[in-house]
Amino acid sequence: MKVFVPRDAAAVAVGADRVAAALRQAATARGIDLTLIRTSSRGLFWLEPLVEVETREGRIGYGPATPTDATAILDGTAQGIALGPVGEIPFLKRQTRLTFARAGLTDPLSLTDYRVHGGYQGLERALSLGATGTIEEVKGSGLRGRGGAGFPTGIKWETVGRASAPRKYIVCNADEGDSGTFADRMILEGDPFLLIEGMTIAALATGASKGFVYIRSEYPHGIAAMEHALGVARLENLLGPAILGSGIDFDIEIRVGAGAYVCGEETALLESIEGRRGQVRAKPPIPALRGLFGQPTVVNNTLSFAAIPFILAEGAAAYADFGMGRSRGTMPVQLAGNVRRGGLFETGFGIPLGTLVQDIAGGAATGRPLRAVQAGGPLGAYFPVSLFDTPYDYEAFAAQGGLIGHGGLVLFDDMVDMAQMARFAMEFCALESCGKCTPCRIGSTRGAEVIDRIVGNRDRAANLELLRDLCDTLKFGSLCALGGFTPYPVLSALNHFPEDFGAALPVAAE
Repeated sequence: MKVFVPRDAAAVAVGADRVAAALRQAATARGIDLTLIRTSSRGLFWLEPLVEVETREGRIGYGPATPTDATAILDGTAQGIALGPVGEIPFLKRQTRLTFARAGLTDPLSLTDYRVHGGYQGLERALSLGATGTIEEVKGSGLRGRGGAGFPTGIKWETVGRASAPRKYIVCNADEGDSGTFADRMILEGDPFLLIEGMTIAALATGASKGFVYIRSEYPHGIAAMEHALGVARLENLLGPAILGSGIDFDIEIRVGAGAYVCGEETALLESIEGRRGQVRAKPPIPALRGLFGQPTVVNNTLSFAAIPFILAEGAAAYADFGMGRSRGTMPVQLAGNVRRGGLFETGFGIPLGTLVQDIAGGAATGRPLRAVQAGGPLGAYFPVSLFDTPYDYEAFAAQGGLIGHGGLVLFDDMVDMAQMARFAMEFCALESCGKCTPCRIGSTRGAEVIDRIVGNRDRAANLELLRDLCDTLKFGSLCALGGFTPYPVLSALNHFPEDFGAALPVAAE
């Protein structure tokens, strides 16, 4: 009998290890020959721990499971938590899984499993295409950076590839610090060979010989899984000298960050890898020309590298077929906050925001009406219900003063105080600022003070004008996106929810 239980941190946090132990104990007691496989999570977090039992009809799901359900699950009598065929669960069935195609299906630490499910076909094709052909394939796919800025990945690789230097680097930004995001962690824990393959293809395309994965220290499960996968890859000649007999040398090293949010910015991340304090560098020069240790460097997010193997294996057109406009392919949307069905939903760009948060996510867990959704992390804009028809697309979001960012959506019901959410953005910026530029370092602190005066109805009109002016200074005067994006949540809250800033109150002078 074959049973699958996820080892994902989200599942472990709600008892997956205890459920696995109970299943083993129950199988022994009943004389059942049990093969228990610890998989990655499928990303249906409201159903975790999700146990799957292999049958002639396919995998049958049970969840959320507890240790007391173990015997009934093995007997097939756990009716209260029976979900039927896992692939038929609507949340999963409606997805287009390209990047997360293996999520929940495989043992993430098994290279054999990875290869059986299509792993390393992308690298093999890249080796046949060569560097130039590989870059053209990435450019043709329309893939844009999945970490926030949305810069075309192929253009970045081409810039590094054309640069002349004694050494080049590939750096994966796995410093996932946005509230409500977990897709990077799911890749690190649940499909580490996918990231290794994507980075290796990038090295082939650009001539890099060394890679670094920068992971935040809060991800111990991800660090352990990556270390294991790197060791296996080296033993199988998938990393190291003359990869697969190609004559290409490439290896990857893990660097663990200390949890500074600003190290999610690419130049601060490079400073940290080099052993210095994580502070933002002035640009130019851009990292593609002068990055890690002064050499040309590709810096991409985990999800960007994770999309590469599919693109190379199936072809640029197969990836570009999904999406809309300049937003091609799929995006692993992460649904969190006050949400009924939280988890990862991978879909092509263009789906309406309201479909994601009301239909797929099921609205607020409290059952109250949704009031706002924050898209793109703690420095993303707040979208009111009136904008729920906005297509999930880089340009459509930008037109509404928002950003896709890392794909996080955090839901809030009608009890939220949007003035306090705006204040939190300023306070967050002040706490996480590296301190290098004045607008971010000082402006964020002054911003929180100004919002306090507005809410307190002290010289409200003048302070509202001051707040908008301060947001302009932060947006256009900050050295990096930390200060530059802080105005997004502040202005969206102010523009769409003026009543929370005392708009109906009589104006009082100080």
